[in-house]
Amino acid sequence: MSQQHDIQKPYTEADILLAISDISSRRVKSVKRAAEIYNVPRSTLQTRRAGIPLRADCEPNSKKMNKLEEEAIVRRIIKESDQGFTPTKQSVREMADTLLQARGAEPVGKNWVDNFVKRTPEVKQRWSRPYDYQRAKCEDPAIIKRWFDVVKE
Repeated sequence: MSQQHDIQKPYTEADILLAISDISSRRVKSVKRAAEIYNVPRSTLQTRRAGIPLRADCEPNSKKMNKLEEEAIVRRIIKESDQGFTPTKQSVREMADTLLQARGAEPVGKNWVDNFVKRTPEVKQRWSRPYDYQRAKCEDPAIIKRWFDVVKE
């Protein structure tokens, strides 16, 4: 069953921070009262005050590569892209598998490259897309000129 990430919460991050600020400055005497005032779940206030970050801000345990390895792949993709070689899924997968093999880890999964591109804006900008032949024909000046000639007649 898929998770729904677009559910609108009745409170914002600002509400949580204001509630924590009021508790810390002793304007509000209890967590329960601050939760009522700012319409924030009491459990959320308690975990945030305990220093536990949002789950969305944490790195997943199942992540195969560390930040340094992913940065190395990003730098290599940017370097190759600057030289005119557009990255493919297979080439990025091979880069990742080579790095993981060097430390004896399992290779990346079948969706790893897609997820990597989604979460890495630098790579997303340089990602190769299939060139649409029909659109390419429309950019040909000879075809455009012929089309205008037919329209004029």
